[in-house]
Amino acid sequence: MIELCDLQRGYRGQPDETLPDIRQSKHLALLYGLTLDELIAFDLEVQEIQEVIDRTREEVSDKIDWTKAWSKKYPVLAQYQSQVDAAPYAAELERLLEELKRTCGYNELDAFLVLKDILAQVWKARKRA
Repeated sequence: MIELCDLQRGYRGQPDETLPDIRQSKHLALLYGLTLDELIAFDLEVQEIQEVIDRTREEVSDKIDWTKAWSKKYPVLAQYQSQVDAAPYAAELERLLEELKRTCGYNELDAFLVLKDILAQVWKARKRA
């Protein structure tokens, strides 16, 4: 690969050396089937997670107790059921799901995924603020 992209003159991880020039980057992007933007933003951990997601069948995913799995990292998920009256939150979420289905024509799963993504975007915005 180094010979293919002629990288021996480029970046080797040393602080006094340069990053590959744009031509070398284009070759790397072509080699890996990525755009230049994807190459620059490439994160191996994120790529590995995406590959696991892509390989996981829905039937397998449905068998996983996600609350239990994530509670190892976030213990609040194992505890909140005894501390929070979830019914009002569940009712509001149900209302939002039905509204998405009605106004946008989404099926049940798509409405759930959209609502989940909106919540994730709100969370990210709050973290940045």
